[in-house]
Amino acid sequence: MTQYLELHPENPQQRLIAQAVKIVRAGGLIVYPTDSGYALGCHIGDKKALDRVRQIRKLDKKHNFTLICRDLSELANFARVDNSSFRVLRNHTPGPYTFILRASPEVPNRLQHPKRKTIGIRVPAHPVALALLEELGEPLMSTSLIMPDQEFTLVDEDEIRSQLDGRVDLVIHAGHTSDIPTTVVDLMDGFAQVIRRGAGHPEEFEN
Repeated sequence: MTQYLELHPENPQQRLIAQAVKIVRAGGLIVYPTDSGYALGCHIGDKKALDRVRQIRKLDKKHNFTLICRDLSELANFARVDNSSFRVLRNHTPGPYTFILRASPEVPNRLQHPKRKTIGIRVPAHPVALALLEELGEPLMSTSLIMPDQEFTLVDEDEIRSQLDGRVDLVIHAGHTSDIPTTVVDLMDGFAQVIRRGAGHPEEFEN
């Protein structure tokens, strides 16, 4: 059965945040708001929840999953960041950007790209997402809530309910958010390469 919580988008109720994190720690799959649409999230170490994400979104093994982090300090524990990459990250986080980096040994193999051994990393600029991360105390495994054959993220409360009721454990609704997913930037080759244009200002990486 799917639970539904209404949170304030700017001052999320701590009691409800704690309730959501308890579900994540128990292996639950949640829908939560970010600064680039709603997303699916689960505990970094939970294989069953990850399999449910793959099933809902019909993802293949080449999909780059993302770890949502509280800040750059936490991010650096899960990805290998050189000086040039750090400058890019410092200038664009928090924000609606996902960065592809070499995964550190802290990242489970099943979350890494099978050949490149990479991981998507981002620091969101949304109070609810940041409150969840602060309460959890570690990154959240995440992927944009883009249904199969769709280009934009689900944002409408009724549509999320109709498509995901019974398929996720919790839906956190916190009002309107953009339906444009993150801009994805690959930093693996020593320079920024945009591989998906989305929210924010992708043109800043193309100069």
